[in-house]
Amino acid sequence: MKAVAGSGYGGGVLAVVGPTATGKSELGMLLAEQLDGEIISVDSMQVYRGLDIGTAKPSALDRARVPHHLIDIIEISAEFNVAHFVGVAQQAIQEIRQRGRLPVLCGGTGLYFKALFHGLGHAPPGNAALRFDLEKIPLPELLAELASCDPVTYQRIDRQNPRRVIRALEVIRVTGKAYSLQRADWSLEPKMVHGTVFFGLMRNPADLQNRIDTRVDAMFRQGLVAETKQLLNVGLANNPTALQALGYRQTVDYLQGVRSLPETIALVKLRTRQFAKRQMTWFRRQLPVRWIKAEPADAPEKIIAQLSSDLPEPLRSKLLR
Repeated sequence: MKAVAGSGYGGGVLAVVGPTATGKSELGMLLAEQLDGEIISVDSMQVYRGLDIGTAKPSALDRARVPHHLIDIIEISAEFNVAHFVGVAQQAIQEIRQRGRLPVLCGGTGLYFKALFHGLGHAPPGNAALRFDLEKIPLPELLAELASCDPVTYQRIDRQNPRRVIRALEVIRVTGKAYSLQRADWSLEPKMVHGTVFFGLMRNPADLQNRIDTRVDAMFRQGLVAETKQLLNVGLANNPTALQALGYRQTVDYLQGVRSLPETIALVKLRTRQFAKRQMTWFRRQLPVRWIKAEPADAPEKIIAQLSSDLPEPLRSKLLR
């Protein structure tokens, strides 16, 4: 794996990626602690204040242990997209480097990683009126339109995510061109990849399912229902982006009487497993990741030992001290 190191590896970035519930956040913090780093969260939902339990947001103790960036930076009623992320992430990287520390990107939002390293496309800005009209159309009808006018995007897009389907159709209707033709040309040489080392954490399916089930059970015990109620009072229902966060959409349905609490918990577990599978597929296809397979009994120190050989100097020496 290529990496370009400046003085003290000042020109580099470390990235820890992978599906939800694999343990990448803890791995990222351990690496940041040992390598004089600071965490930049690459998570499209942890940017929102109040989306705490359902996004497995780092605790106050975690953030005291290692500096974290791009967490709790906007209100639940505000809009946040990939362009906003790229701007604030680039600023955070620059500021961390100026302090002589290592930026450690950690998260599972693949599109954010891709846009940061390969650039943004040239699609038009949002059209609120058109989006409002599209949001009133049932998802199957939206998908049928997308399949007809842009089959390439239809095959690639997450068809269970209405927000992304609506955005694609919004761009198509405004421009008269296929959405797939207006994304960044990601076949070009990436802007930052050769200054970055990518590590991915993966687990066998049974282990990951157990970790997901345990996490979801814990989220409901910790008060996800009460947190969702509170967020509805401050605008969650009016933010289609935030409402897509795993656990919240299903909990809103529970609060509206759509299904029972046990059914809701089971559905969140299912949706999380499906999401983790899509994340893994995406990262394998899109980024040059060095994958580390963690076993259930593996201590974090063992995982770090597995990846140390792929680190450039002087990071490897610092990690092995």
